[in-house]
Amino acid sequence: MIRLTLASAWGRRRRLASICVAVALGVAFLSGTLVVGDTLRHNFNTLFTDASAQTDVVVRNATEVKKGGAPDSDVGLINESLLTRVRAVPGVADAEGQVVGYGTLLGANGQGIGGNGPPRQAGSWLDDPALNPYRLVAGRAPRAPAEVVINRGAAKAGDLHVGDTTTVQVPDPVRVHIVGIATFGTADGLGSATWTAFTLPAAQQLVTRSPNKVTSIYVKGEPGVASATLRDRIAAQVPPGVQAITGTQLTQERVADINSTFLNALRSFLVAFAVIALIVATLTINNTFSIVVAQRTRELALLRAVGASRRQLRRSVTLEATLAGAVSAVVGVIGGLGLAELLVSLFSTLPSGGLTVRPTSIVIGLAVGVLVTVVAAQLPSRRAASLPPVAALRDTAHEPRGIGRGRVVAGAALLAVGVATAVVGATGVTAIALVAALALIVGVLLLAPLALPPVARVLGRALERLRGAPAAFAVDNAQRNPRRSASTATALVVGAAVVALITVVVTSLESTLEANVRAPFAADLAISTPQFGGAELSPRVVGQIGALPQVSEAIGVGQGPALVDGKSTNVTNTDVAAIERVVRVTDRSGSLRALGPSQIGVSQTKAGDEHWHVGTPIAMKFSDGVPVPTTVGAIYASNALLGDVVVPTALANAHIAQPTDREVLVLDRPGVSTDAAREAITPIAERYGGEVQDQAQYATAAASGLRLLLNLVYVLLLIAIVIALLGIANTLSLSVYERQREIGLLRAVGQTRRQTRSVLRIEALIVAAFGTLLGVGLGTFIGWSVFEALGTVGAQFSLPVSRLVLIVVIGSLAGALAAWRPARRAARVPILDAIAVR
Repeated sequence: MIRLTLASAWGRRRRLASICVAVALGVAFLSGTLVVGDTLRHNFNTLFTDASAQTDVVVRNATEVKKGGAPDSDVGLINESLLTRVRAVPGVADAEGQVVGYGTLLGANGQGIGGNGPPRQAGSWLDDPALNPYRLVAGRAPRAPAEVVINRGAAKAGDLHVGDTTTVQVPDPVRVHIVGIATFGTADGLGSATWTAFTLPAAQQLVTRSPNKVTSIYVKGEPGVASATLRDRIAAQVPPGVQAITGTQLTQERVADINSTFLNALRSFLVAFAVIALIVATLTINNTFSIVVAQRTRELALLRAVGASRRQLRRSVTLEATLAGAVSAVVGVIGGLGLAELLVSLFSTLPSGGLTVRPTSIVIGLAVGVLVTVVAAQLPSRRAASLPPVAALRDTAHEPRGIGRGRVVAGAALLAVGVATAVVGATGVTAIALVAALALIVGVLLLAPLALPPVARVLGRALERLRGAPAAFAVDNAQRNPRRSASTATALVVGAAVVALITVVVTSLESTLEANVRAPFAADLAISTPQFGGAELSPRVVGQIGALPQVSEAIGVGQGPALVDGKSTNVTNTDVAAIERVVRVTDRSGSLRALGPSQIGVSQTKAGDEHWHVGTPIAMKFSDGVPVPTTVGAIYASNALLGDVVVPTALANAHIAQPTDREVLVLDRPGVSTDAAREAITPIAERYGGEVQDQAQYATAAASGLRLLLNLVYVLLLIAIVIALLGIANTLSLSVYERQREIGLLRAVGQTRRQTRSVLRIEALIVAAFGTLLGVGLGTFIGWSVFEALGTVGAQFSLPVSRLVLIVVIGSLAGALAAWRPARRAARVPILDAIAVR
C-alpha cells in the first residue's frame, strides 16, 4: 500500500502541487514572523549589551511613574552635586552626569524628524567613550553651547551633515550647528528615535532648565571591581529617592522595554494573521482533497474490491496528505526565511546583524505545515474509506451532492445559538461575543450549500444580460453540486468575514473617537502635534498666541505619567480656572474651575472605579519622586479631551523636569473670523512644530492612527485572501479535468474557445461573489457584536457601507481572475481527445 500510495501521489503531483502552494504560503508567513521576532530581539540585545559594555553602574532617580516605560524617558532629575560623592567611592574610575529630555530635530526641509512612536530626544554628550553608548563616526564632540552631535539615522532621514545649521525644539526652538554624527553602538540610532546631544551645561540650560541637576550619572569601575560590588558601595552613599543599578540591569531594562512595547506586540500581531492564513489554507486543502478523493472513486473502490481494508485506505490518503504537508512545510520554511529577510530590511532604522534562526522556529513551521495538511485531509480520508467495492463499476465520481438533514439541523441550531449569543454578548461581555462568532461561522458554513443556488440564480440573471449563453452554463455549473461550490467558497467566506469584521470594528472605533473628541471641543481652533508623532509644544506658545489681537483666549493642555494613589496614570495638566471656556465639561460633584492649588479633578468613571469622592485624599508623585498630597476637588463626566485625572498646571510643572503642552486650544476674539485667526496663529504654530486645526480637523486627526492600523490589516490579510483564491483556482482546475468530455462535446457543437473561457470565469465570479457576500455579511454582524461587547465609552456603531461594497467587488473580481489559468487550459483541450475521455 505504501508503494502504491507513493506511485499514486507521484501520478497526481500536479494536483497535489496546488495544495502545497496554499500550505507553503501560510507556513512562510508563520515561520517568517517567528524568525523576524527572534532576529530583532537578538539584535537589540546585542546592541544594548555592546553599547553599555563598559558602564558598570548607573545612578538615577528611583521613582518610576510609567510602569514598564523606557528607562531613558519620563525620569526625574537628581542633584549634580552627587557626582562628587560618587567619584569619591572606592573603585570608581570615572563618572559623568548626563541630561536626557525631549527635543525634535528639524531636517533640511524644516520638518521634524522621527516620530510615530519612537521618542525624539535631546540631552548632553558624554565625553568618556567608555560610558557613552554613542560612537562618533564623523566630526567631533560638541564644545560650544550651540554645537550638537546627532545620530546617523536622524542625519540620513533629515538630509543633514556635519557643518549644517538647523533647529532643535526643546521644546523652544534653538538654532544649532552640527559638529558630529554618531551611531548608537553599531546602529544608526535606537530604532527611528532621534538623538541630539549638546554639552552638559547647554543641555541643562536649554533642555531641562535646571543648571544644577542631571538625569543620570554613569559610572565606570576600576579594573577588578565587580559591578555589583561597586553598585552596593555607591548605593550606600546616595540619599533616599536615588538608586544605583548595574549597567547589566540597565541593558536588561532597555531590552525588556523594547520587547514589551514593540517586539512582542509586532510578533503577536503578525502571528495572528499567520494563523488566519493557515485556517484559510486548511479549508482550501480540505476542499481540494475532497474533490481529488471523489475523482479517484473507481481507483479507491477497486482497491477495496481486491482486499484493501478501510483502515488502509484512510492511511493511504493520510500518507498522501503527510507527504504534501512535509514538502509544502519545507518550501514554506525556506520561503519564510526569505520573507523574514524582506521584513527585517523594511525596518531599516533598526539594528541589523543577519537573521537569527532558532531551531524552535523551524520546528514550529514544519510541524504546523504537516499538521494542517493532515487535519484537513481527515474528512476526505474517512469518505474514501467508506466507499463500497461496487463503486468501482460506476463511471462517475462518488461525491455527496445533497445536503443531509443532520447538517441542516446542526447548521440551523448553531446559527440560532450564534445570533442569540451575539445579541447577549453585545451587552458588554467580550468572551460571549467571541463564542457567538465561532457558532455563527460554523453554522453559516454548514448552511452555505442551501444559500448558494438562489444566490447563483440571482447573479446569473444579471450576468446573462451581459454574457448570454456562457453565463447560463456557468450558473448551471455552480448549482450542479452546491456542496462543492459552497466548499470552494468557504475559505473566501472566512477571509472576507475577517476583513469585514476588522473593518466594522475599526471604523466604529474611529467614529466613536471622533465623536468623543468633537463633543467636548468648545474652542474655535487648536494648535496640536501629530497624535503619534512624539512631538510636544512649548508652554511659550500659549503666551504668544494669547497676545495676538485676533485671539480672545489660549489655553495649554499637557499630559504625562504620574503615580496617582500608587498607580501609574496619564495625567492632564491645564489652567483649570479657564479650561471650561474651551472644553465642554459637566461637573458631577465639586467644580473643576474652582480647584485649589493642591486639588485634582477626576472623571466619574475613575471615581467610581476607585471609590473616590470629593474630599478623598490622594497621594501623588511625579517624575521627581517628591510626595504631593492632594485631595479630590471635582468629579466630572467622562471627557475624551481631559482624560481621567486633571491637575492644575502649576502643580504639575513644579515637579516635571521639562514642562510641555500637548495642544493649545484657542478662542477667537468676538468679531474676528476663524480664517483671520488661523492666519495670525499659523506662523507661531509652525515655529514651534504645531499644526492649526479646526474642530473637524482635530477630531479627524485624533482617529488617524486607527486608519493607519486598518490599512496595515488589509495588507496583512492579503495573503489569506490569496490562499482563498488559490482554492477557487484549484477547484476549477480539478473541475476542468473532471469535465473534459463535457467541454469537448460543447466545443464540438459550436462553442468557441472564448465562450469556454467565459463559462469558467463567470462560474468563478459567481462562487467568489457568493463567498465574499456571505463573508461580508457574517463579518459585519460579528463586528457589530464584538464592538458593542467592547463597551467603549460613548460607543457609536458605524457601518462602512462603501468599504464593504468595495470588499465585495474586489473579492468577486479577484475570483474571476483566479479562473484565468483553468479557463485557458479548458479552452485548449483538443476536441477529439476530450470526447474520448472516459
